[in-house]
Amino acid sequence: MAGSDSELTQWTLLEARERLRAREVSAVELTEAYLARIERVEPAVRAFLTITADEARAQARDADARRAAGEDAPLLGLPLALKDVLCTAGVRTTCGSRMLEQFVPPYDATAVARLAAAGAVFLGKTNMDEFAMGSSTENSAFFPTRNPWDIDRVPGGSSGGSAAAVAALEAPAALGTDTGGSIRQPAALCGVVGLKPTYGRVSRYGLVAFASSLDQIGPFARTAADCALLLAVLAGADPCDATALPDPVPDYLAELAGDLRGLRVGVPREYFGSGLEPGVEAAVRAALTQLEELGATVDEVSLPHTEYGVAVYYLIAPAEASANLARYDGVKYGYAVPAPTLLDGYFRTRAEGFGAEVKRRIMLGTYALSAGYYDAYYLKAQKVRTLIKGDFDRAFERFDVLATPTSPTVAFRLGERLTDPLAMYLSDVCTIPVNLAGLPGLSVPCGFVDGLPVGLQLIGPPLSEGRLLRVAQRYQDATDWHRRYPYLNAEY
Repeated sequence: MAGSDSELTQWTLLEARERLRAREVSAVELTEAYLARIERVEPAVRAFLTITADEARAQARDADARRAAGEDAPLLGLPLALKDVLCTAGVRTTCGSRMLEQFVPPYDATAVARLAAAGAVFLGKTNMDEFAMGSSTENSAFFPTRNPWDIDRVPGGSSGGSAAAVAALEAPAALGTDTGGSIRQPAALCGVVGLKPTYGRVSRYGLVAFASSLDQIGPFARTAADCALLLAVLAGADPCDATALPDPVPDYLAELAGDLRGLRVGVPREYFGSGLEPGVEAAVRAALTQLEELGATVDEVSLPHTEYGVAVYYLIAPAEASANLARYDGVKYGYAVPAPTLLDGYFRTRAEGFGAEVKRRIMLGTYALSAGYYDAYYLKAQKVRTLIKGDFDRAFERFDVLATPTSPTVAFRLGERLTDPLAMYLSDVCTIPVNLAGLPGLSVPCGFVDGLPVGLQLIGPPLSEGRLLRVAQRYQDATDWHRRYPYLNAEY
């Protein structure tokens, strides 16, 4: 017999899977519990752009029928949410933009197709900063998402809807994307686990591109073990994506085994400078002490080119965005404004279809790529990107894992940084270098400051996701930050 809705939605993904397999609950009951939770808290949190209740119920019924017939699959009957930048056949994919408000893809992204093949039930599409450009989910063309821990504050971005949905118990797990911190930063601000895999570990086919050399798909969940379960389904080569790595996919759940004795943890001093809130630093330092108590050795290291990360990112990412977003011209699909001439149609469509932040980045990128400025800006940024990667390579000769704050601050208030783009961009100062180097990074909850969550970022060498997940899981085994829930019994 299933428990109450609130009890069911408190289960981790693995706990829910065990109960489904034991026939203690059905996929339909579990799905209905989450749909009921969404109905109760969505008016306050607003994590979803599209709720696919009918489709979810049909998928849950199918999962129960398959289980009754003796079938099983890694995610059979488990509800999930998807960031609205991933193509879903027959379900609109807006990217948080008026430009794609009515766009319904004819195919599934590879990540979505792999989850579906593993038996997942899709609850809906989550809110995001427009075309993944932002750090607060306030740049959505439709409405801002609110942080479940304090609805006057942001959930982070650009995957704020997915992070908030998991934190508010509207889904046990969700997919996001991370171009400069868009999984890890909202995971930290919402008090959940967020994993950005190695560049190429997860296929980008069907992900609407922002910056193609930086984008990566990854999971949100309440535990590292749940992220391991999802990554095992998501990862692997894909003939539709030439950048998807051909390396074999390990059993990430099996890689969680083992303690931390002998683990070498490096702490980059550059991540503990000005701009880091004292409460955040204290929580991260306490987490490092906990890792030492679990058997790791912790020592300082330098990543000297870290200070250039934000500047490099805001040349490379907008440059790639300016090329990727050129396709939205009102001709083939998406938003279109009728005009007397083709050129006028381009101008009016893009002026009305894109929001302010997207326009800002398109202009930055186009300028950086323009004749006479390419060498001075874009080419130089790529060279410094190589230096940033070199810093990490040298650090991993001495250390197995690097540990830093995920965000220099806790969640800031809605509207606080909207008129100050630089302050908003600095929200990702701790996460951006990881994307520039193509490395895996993970954020795990490590405490609270004035009731707001703090995240510890773990960084590893390429394809070390299993190691990061093991460290995070051992840390979660020793702490209870992930067992604390916002608005657990609230009725809105």
